Amino acid sequence: MCNDLATEYEKSARDAGHTVDRMDIAHMQFDPILHKGYRAMQPLEPDLIRFQELVKECDHFVIIHPIWWVGMPALLKGLFDRAWLPGSAFRYMKMASGKRTIFWHRLYRGKTARVIVTSGTQPILVRFLPGNVNSQLKWGILWFAGFSVRTTWFGPAENVPEARKTGWIRKVQNLGARGI
Repeated sequence: MCNDLATEYEKSARDAGHTVDRMDIAHMQFDPILHKGYRAMQPLEPDLIRFQELVKECDHFVIIHPIWWVGMPALLKGLFDRAWLPGSAFRYMKMASGKRTIFWHRLYRGKTARVIVTSGTQPILVRFLPGNVNSQLKWGILWFAGFSVRTTWFGPAENVPEARKTGWIRKVQNLGARGI
């Protein structure tokens, strides 16, 4: 379902004259594990470098993914673990002594993002679960780096009747055409 939504968003955005660069995480080649945290530099694979470049160049960033186990898929989390590094998406401020403060520069300030998710559970029911299944991506990753974020949520996404799927696709086409 997510691939269909991504394809329709992309097509509508292109048809409306927007420039679109798409990377499908399923085709990217990188190690999603940040093996030593920030204690040691782990060289970035070409796909991660390209991802960083595209995010830096974009005005609007779209992420489409399913909700798995009340969160984003591990590979998507690994993408951000590896590519969302200090200096690439944010930079901690330093005191005159050179020590890092708790404050940071949001390097993508002024950019917008749209997170489109599908879930096997009705979105209204998931909202009653403890925590916020979208908070890690929306607040802890995208907002932290400066993005203004909006979320579109579809569900339940299993055995979707054609009429409902058509409605979801129309909504995504509208978002793509408007570039939001």
